[in-house]
Amino acid sequence: MTQKMTKTFRIGFASKLAGVAAFGALALGLSLGASAPAQAEGAEAPLKHVAWSFNGPFGTYDRDALRRGYKVYKEVCSTCHAMSMVHFRNLAEKGGPEFTAAEVKAIAAGYKVQDGPDSSGEMFERPAEGKDPFPSPYPNDEAAAASLGAAPPDLSLIAKAREGGADYIYSLLNGYEEAPANVHVPAGGNYNPVFVAGSGIIAMPKPLSDGQVDYTDGTPNTAEQMSKDVAQFLMWAAEPKLEQRHRLGLQVVLYLIALTGILYFATRKIWADQH
Repeated sequence: MTQKMTKTFRIGFASKLAGVAAFGALALGLSLGASAPAQAEGAEAPLKHVAWSFNGPFGTYDRDALRRGYKVYKEVCSTCHAMSMVHFRNLAEKGGPEFTAAEVKAIAAGYKVQDGPDSSGEMFERPAEGKDPFPSPYPNDEAAAASLGAAPPDLSLIAKAREGGADYIYSLLNGYEEAPANVHVPAGGNYNPVFVAGSGIIAMPKPLSDGQVDYTDGTPNTAEQMSKDVAQFLMWAAEPKLEQRHRLGLQVVLYLIALTGILYFATRKIWADQH
C-alpha cells in the first residue's frame, strides 16, 4: 500500500468512525427523548411533577396502574371524551394494560357501535368488538359541543398534545380551586390555573372525588391516586410502543458502542502496521 493510499484510507476510516459515534449519540438522544410530549405554545402551567415509572430510557408502564386508569377512564372520562385512535384489542397488547382476550371481549361488549348498512340499507347498532375503536359518547360533533359549550377533546393523544404530558393531566385534574377575587368566572365555568389555554377558566367541572371509582386491588381510591392512574393510562394511549422503543434504542446504542470499539482497535492495528 503506497503512502498516499494509506493516508487516504486513514482519513476515510477516521471519518467513518466519527460518523458511527455521531449516529450512536443521535440514537441515544432519540431513545431518551422520543417519549417527550410536543411542546405547546403559551405560558408555562404550574405543573406538579410525578416520578412516573415510564420516565427515562429504561422506563416501563405500571400494569396495575394502567388497569386502574382504564377503569377511571371508563367510569368517568368516557362519559364526555372519545378515544377514537385506541382500539379495544390494544388493551391486550404487550406494553399496555395486558388484559386477557376474554377480558377485552367483555370490555368491548359493554359498548355499542354503529355499523351497516344492513341488507335493507339501514344503519344499526351492535356490541363492540376488539377491532373497533373506543366510540364517542355523542352521536355527532354538534351534540358534543352542546354538552359544555365546546366539544370535549379526544383523549387518544392528549398526553402528547399538551406540554408536560402525564404531568399536565395529573396537575389539571388536581388543579381546581376557588378563583381569586380579581378573576371573573362566568356561569357554568370553573377555575383551574393549570388550564392556561383558557386563562384558568375551564368548562369541565372537577371530575374526580375521593371514593368515586372502586378499586378492587386494595389501592386507596383517592382523587389524587385516580388522577395518577388515568394520567398514566392516557400516556400509554398516546405512546403504546414506548417500552418497545426504549428496548430498541438501548440495543442500538449497545451495538454502536461495540462497533465503535471494534473500529477503534482496527484503526490502531492498521496504524501500527505502518511503523
